[in-house]
Amino acid sequence: MSKESPLYAVHKGLGALFTDFAGWSMPVRYSSELAEHKAVREAAGLFDLSHMAEIEVTGPQAAAALDYALVGNLSGVKPGKARYTMMCNPDAGVLDDLVVYRLDDEKFLVVANAGNAGAVAAALTERAAEFDAVVTDKSDDIALIAIQGPKAVEILRSVTESDLDSLKYYASYPAVVKGHDVLLARTGYTGEDGFELYVAAAEAPAVWALLTEAGEPHGLLPAGLACRDTLRLEAGMPLYGNELSADLCPYEAGLGRVVKLDKPGDFVGRKALEVWSVMPVPRIRVGLKGTGRRAPRHGYKIVDNDGNEIGEITSGALSPTLGYPIAMAYVDIAHTEPGTQLSVDIRGKIETVEVVALPFYKRS
Repeated sequence: MSKESPLYAVHKGLGALFTDFAGWSMPVRYSSELAEHKAVREAAGLFDLSHMAEIEVTGPQAAAALDYALVGNLSGVKPGKARYTMMCNPDAGVLDDLVVYRLDDEKFLVVANAGNAGAVAAALTERAAEFDAVVTDKSDDIALIAIQGPKAVEILRSVTESDLDSLKYYASYPAVVKGHDVLLARTGYTGEDGFELYVAAAEAPAVWALLTEAGEPHGLLPAGLACRDTLRLEAGMPLYGNELSADLCPYEAGLGRVVKLDKPGDFVGRKALEVWSVMPVPRIRVGLKGTGRRAPRHGYKIVDNDGNEIGEITSGALSPTLGYPIAMAYVDIAHTEPGTQLSVDIRGKIETVEVVALPFYKRS
């Protein structure tokens, strides 16, 4: 049986269409995914992300434990800041991509993807065992609500007295939303400005209602997983299970920058990642721009001008913002220069695509 978000009844009342996502029953759309996508780009969208996992790491050696467990330099993160990082296996394969918030000197919040929640919590517990640190899975106690879009600041300002202008990208602080305590973070997965609110599960419906009411004059819409996927694709953001997996390393994904080989001490995957950092990468993640209305989809094969298979689509859609097909793919390194023309077999018909730089969309 699928798990239900603390906001499940709210979504049902809004007429949401549900889907099973990583063992959770989550809203895929409410009315039109195109309308929801447009709302996020032009006004604001409200997302329930309570399927994500929240894992606390606390104690005098919490930072050292995370430095060992993850590829980033978490001890270098100041309290109130956040960092995008990854957990790798000893062979350099990505077990999950994560956002880690440092709440104070001895307290961190690790946010993992729903499908990897158990594996990440177990691996953190195992990797922290030799440190003076405690790993606690808080996922059942915390709901996560995101408000994303150019009107997000204006909407949120009407329900909190917090100084939103001082909250920079990838930073967080405790805040109050009309009497409800939240951890307010300026983070997101849409390519737009916005915020993520970590709130006690029991208080999530009240916070959702406050944001909905405040956002109504500004064109805010509830937004589901379908538009979240097209938004993150336009922004060139990887999705675990598509662009990231245990069979791929950060360097292949074009995310070698998150691997901090200059941090002191050992960490899981260091030796393999050191090798990857200096070797030629056979395939890398690229952006592809198509023509017409037929979008290449996950798993479709990419061929060169001679018909040789040289890559595979990981995510693709007709871009609602740009009006043409876009995709991310892993392609042999010899064919990854922007401007390179390639072909994709789309349901038996060969379509031309062009290699382009990521992201496809960047807010002004």
